[in-house]
Amino acid sequence: MKFLIPLLLCCLPFVASAETRVPQSQSEITLSFAPLVRETAPAVVNIYVRFVTQARARTPFMDDPFFERLFEGFGQPQPRVQNSLGSGVILSDDGIVVSNYHVVGQATDIRIVLNDGREYDARVLLGDQESDLAILKIDDVDDLPFLALRDSETVEVGELTLAIGNPFGVGQTVSSGIVSGLARSGGSNGRGAGYFIQTDAPINPGNSGGALVDMRGDLLGINTRILSRSGGSNGIGFAIPADLVAAFVKQARDGNDRFVRPWAGATGQAVDIDLAETLGRDRPGGIMLAGLHPASPLADAGFEVGDVVLSVDGAPVGSPGEMLFRMSVASDQNSATMTRLRGGEEDDLNVALIPPPDDPPRDETVLPEDSSLPGLTLARINPAVLAELNLPIAAEGVVVLDEGPIGRRVGLRSGDVLQRIDRQDVDTPAQAAAILSEARRGTTVRAIRGNSRIVLRF
Repeated sequence: MKFLIPLLLCCLPFVASAETRVPQSQSEITLSFAPLVRETAPAVVNIYVRFVTQARARTPFMDDPFFERLFEGFGQPQPRVQNSLGSGVILSDDGIVVSNYHVVGQATDIRIVLNDGREYDARVLLGDQESDLAILKIDDVDDLPFLALRDSETVEVGELTLAIGNPFGVGQTVSSGIVSGLARSGGSNGRGAGYFIQTDAPINPGNSGGALVDMRGDLLGINTRILSRSGGSNGIGFAIPADLVAAFVKQARDGNDRFVRPWAGATGQAVDIDLAETLGRDRPGGIMLAGLHPASPLADAGFEVGDVVLSVDGAPVGSPGEMLFRMSVASDQNSATMTRLRGGEEDDLNVALIPPPDDPPRDETVLPEDSSLPGLTLARINPAVLAELNLPIAAEGVVVLDEGPIGRRVGLRSGDVLQRIDRQDVDTPAQAAAILSEARRGTTVRAIRGNSRIVLRF
């Protein structure tokens, strides 16, 4: 014991000298996130949403694999009101707010609650399920706190980040992490396909639509999902980059109610190390074009199948999703410069940034009540239809837009591309409608669904 007392006494001056204080400089902010949170948290809001769904009465047979087809469409749909919550970020003092489409996309009522307790009604200006973004507007305000958008090209792996949102509905919370990856695909959940900022900051349910901010308080991106084995926060988080958010805000302010993204009219594959060696390159990178639509702006610019797109406006591309992202956030909204590799030589081509042409006319046709498939809605395939239904660029002919009550029962699905009906080729909706109006029994439909060919007989 006599040896311990002097040791403890000699430590007392060091304990007594410790103090708690607010960081006094930018370099000291790493000691505490509190000043940064005070600056940014007021611009992150909680979003309360109400929406109406149509649900059918259930029977014990609906989950039985043998009887489920017999009870398909059983009962009248009943409206059901559901509530959900999420997060959002204020981007301007006049009430522009960004959130995820899966938070507010189907909402009938939207209520926004600020960090200081103020509440406002909001409406959706623009939404896009594919990018999982929605732009909201709070009317008649002019003094709201907001976050500035960070140039996504300046973001680097290793930067410290804060994720701010409303996880599990417990109120606004903050979690910290770093940027752990860039240009991520985010898995295959069908939301926000393309290009993400990856972070290890915990993103729990309810954080969707919240802010991922840097140490200057600028918005890096909008938290959208987490890739986790358990579904909890112990996984990889993904945020939609601020550059894409800026493109959405611009189109919303221009009056668009849906996001119009540039159309490439092309398919391709990432150039991996094996393909790079075949091309005589010492490293992977770029997109090799595997298919081009005749109306593709890349084809108009001079690209051909087999060419490699190396970069868009000087930024390298490593996947088709990244190329589309670069086109969507191009500084010049009319064109982009793409670097082409052909025969070992590189050159730059100017590619027009256009929406998918709605030409030739889609000629939407609804089959009448006296048809064998009443209510079936058909359209001619053109580039706009290809993009809307995510069809292969080589698809031609007639596509199903709505199956109708009988078409659904016989097995047709929206997006099916009709090729032949009763041994007759179909090229236009009018032709298909004429054949089906005369069909009475034993009708056979050949179609393409995704990558498969199907035959339906009814």
